[in-house]
Amino acid sequence: MRKIFFISIALFISSSSFAQDTLGYNKKNDTTLLLENKRVTLPEVFVRNNFDFKTLLKQIKEDTTFYKAFRNLHILNFTSYNDIKMLDKHDNIKASLFSKTKQHRINGCRTMEVLEEKITGDFYDSKDRYNYRTPELYASLFFTKGTVCGENNIVKGKGFSTSGKNGLDAHKEQLKMLFFNPGKKIPGIPFIGDKLDLYDERAIKLYDYRLDVEEHNGQNCYVFSITPKEDISQSKKNSVVVDEMITWFDIKTLEVLARKYSLSYKAGLYDFDVSMDVEMARIGNLLVPKILRYKGNWSAIITKREKAVFTATIFDFKKEE
Repeated sequence: MRKIFFISIALFISSSSFAQDTLGYNKKNDTTLLLENKRVTLPEVFVRNNFDFKTLLKQIKEDTTFYKAFRNLHILNFTSYNDIKMLDKHDNIKASLFSKTKQHRINGCRTMEVLEEKITGDFYDSKDRYNYRTPELYASLFFTKGTVCGENNIVKGKGFSTSGKNGLDAHKEQLKMLFFNPGKKIPGIPFIGDKLDLYDERAIKLYDYRLDVEEHNGQNCYVFSITPKEDISQSKKNSVVVDEMITWFDIKTLEVLARKYSLSYKAGLYDFDVSMDVEMARIGNLLVPKILRYKGNWSAIITKREKAVFTATIFDFKKEE
């Protein structure tokens, strides 16, 4: 029923003057409403057309299409350029990896072939293990080690949890939560985990929420943005972790087409300043990440400071035959 509702709304938008009106609206006429105890700014045309934005915002909050797009990589053939640079405090490159890899998916199993590779500095340790956490996380997203079989792209029941994990395994799980579920609480990170939740009662005093319609790469999209309030006090600014999060959704399917976000925080045990930009592509009926850009500077009590930039460029997608 929900799917039928959104298809009906999308057809209405695309076949009427609603989209044109929205894309050219005057922001002076925006309306701020209280939804689930949050003040959300909407274009006036949304309200004037009795648009069911409450259902839409709930769907956005519960989105799993972003995570599913990355799981789709497990069932496809693809080629990628991998450009990872570890920087010193002066932004000079102290270690790097540039490679071209090709994933093969055959008979339900995937392997990865390294077509080109150039390494500098202490990117690996003496046992050929990653010397830094950032490329280790990158590898978990885009590299295949050995032969991996029996995977699928199902996301239902595949939530993240640190339960039963400790040390490096727990840290990896926290990083995945931060990456795939930005804006939701992350357990096990002292002083920070609660502040990452953009949907609790505390967050509504710190952030502005806005829903618009705009073009992105030539396609009409819903765009949902969360930014810190401009008029919050200095004491409350110390609780702000998310500097910006903007997500573009396909009007017809509500799949995430792009997302960018930046987070920063300084505390005694942790500090980080991280930004991410992800663009999606469609391969048949599957959504996949095609470009991912990262820039980060962070440290924690369990690891040394890491400053890094990386870009993943993924192309030549093919389904398993």
